[in-house]
Amino acid sequence: MCGIIGILGKSDVAPQIVEGLKRLEYRGYDSAGVATIRDGRLDRRRASGRLAALNEKLSALPLPGATGIGHTRWATHGAPTDANAHPHATEKVALVHNGIIENFAELREELKTKGFSFASQTDSEVAAQLITYYLRNEKLAPKDAVKAALGRMRGAFAFAIIFSGEDDLLIAARRGSPLAIGRGEGEMFVG
Repeated sequence: MCGIIGILGKSDVAPQIVEGLKRLEYRGYDSAGVATIRDGRLDRRRASGRLAALNEKLSALPLPGATGIGHTRWATHGAPTDANAHPHATEKVALVHNGIIENFAELREELKTKGFSFASQTDSEVAAQLITYYLRNEKLAPKDAVKAALGRMRGAFAFAIIFSGEDDLLIAARRGSPLAIGRGEGEMFVG
């Protein structure tokens, strides 16, 4: 069980995301992380342990950006380490994930044969790499890349995803796992 949040806002969202993660920490306290996008560039901070460890990293090196995602992790695939903490990112995408991708091992092996390498032991990184495959190799738009990747995954899961070069785009998707969407004055939320 994990907690995920995404915000498409008007100003820097990392502090709001951390506040949301405080409310979700009961869903996982093995690690936590935040990713934002600003001027087309993805950036992230991750920490193993409780949310306080992430707060220390964000205090030392804040994350600007009006669109972002966050995660609290209860380790299911891979040990509770910084490398296995979410958000998982490639040069094209950052995502947070709650749930289980049942066929992640076979997808991982397939992606390895296509030249992809992995920094973690998680099923979530497989999702990030698979979406990247469709963005980079198949030249699909973000929405279509997510749709194609979801079509390949088995299991129950929810995602919040942001993309390099797309400051005003946050895609949320789910299958068999809860995910709520909220709308405010010039802001949108998922979690």
